[in-house]
Amino acid sequence: MFIVNSYTLAVILCFVIMLCWGSWGNTQKLAAKSWRYELFYWDYVIGMVIFALILAFTLGSFGDAGRPFIADLKQASGSSILWILLGGVIFNLSNILLSASTSIAGLSVAFPLGVGLALVLGVVNNYRVAVQQGAKTGDVGLLILGVALVVCAIVCNGVAASRKGESGISKADQKKGIVLALLAGVIMSFFSSFVMRAMDTSNFVTPAAGKVTPYTAIVIFTLGVLVSNFLFNTIVMKKPFVGEPVSYSQYFKGDCKTHLVGMLGGAIWCLGTALSYITAEKAGPAVSYALGQGAPMVAAIWGVFIWKEFKGAKKGTGALLAAMFVLFVAGLASIVVAGL
Repeated sequence: MFIVNSYTLAVILCFVIMLCWGSWGNTQKLAAKSWRYELFYWDYVIGMVIFALILAFTLGSFGDAGRPFIADLKQASGSSILWILLGGVIFNLSNILLSASTSIAGLSVAFPLGVGLALVLGVVNNYRVAVQQGAKTGDVGLLILGVALVVCAIVCNGVAASRKGESGISKADQKKGIVLALLAGVIMSFFSSFVMRAMDTSNFVTPAAGKVTPYTAIVIFTLGVLVSNFLFNTIVMKKPFVGEPVSYSQYFKGDCKTHLVGMLGGAIWCLGTALSYITAEKAGPAVSYALGQGAPMVAAIWGVFIWKEFKGAKKGTGALLAAMFVLFVAGLASIVVAGL
């Protein structure tokens, strides 16, 4: 299977993770022109499962290094599988809330608040697991500095969000979008550490018996998302945060192009998540997760400059957004250096 063999390559791939996690929301924005996010989310989940299987049977099965996907799946312990499934369920709950927030408040608000908060709490959780497993942790001081800078960036984004111009959304719904983003961030911070428990992040070439490779982990993880989606998304479809309920019959009335846009979003997210697992050995779980969670900066760029989500905002909002970008970049730089 494909294994990252250097810290430099791991960092490069971490920036790809950042782009993937920060860009998949664009497919939701595109689909939203004619498609409710609850319906989009089904295509998104289907897309991630299909892409995870493609990765497992290609990069996860070719070559002599490590255990190929099928062999690895057969030897996986029950506890490892359960940890990953739990991670998938937790992620799905948080991501549905994030998608709801995106549909209400926009990319430039939902991602910096939700995913930014997940970064802060997730780094702590992943660092704790890495210490327990004896995996690479990076420089603690620089990690703390990086996380602190990201927190400041989140604060700037939160203040900027409160200064947005009229967007056709009521103040009550705007507040609801912010609350959903924050709730999503708290829940999202836990999923990665559960998955990391099931992988031998110190050795992907000859992982411990019962532990799984990143490729097996992403397949099990996405299946956990799919199964839990029948519960979580069904509830949200019947009791939406905003708007009227939607039905499964409406989903099957969607055209092929609309379904493919959602599946593309799932594939983009899945690529980023798979790479976050693949890079965990060389970069360390905490650094790998933290760099990938630089996605809020990417999403904010899309939201501010492409989707014009802050058009008509109050004077001074531009300075807050600029400060957010600078603080995010400084925080990510600190995290990169922490892993050297």
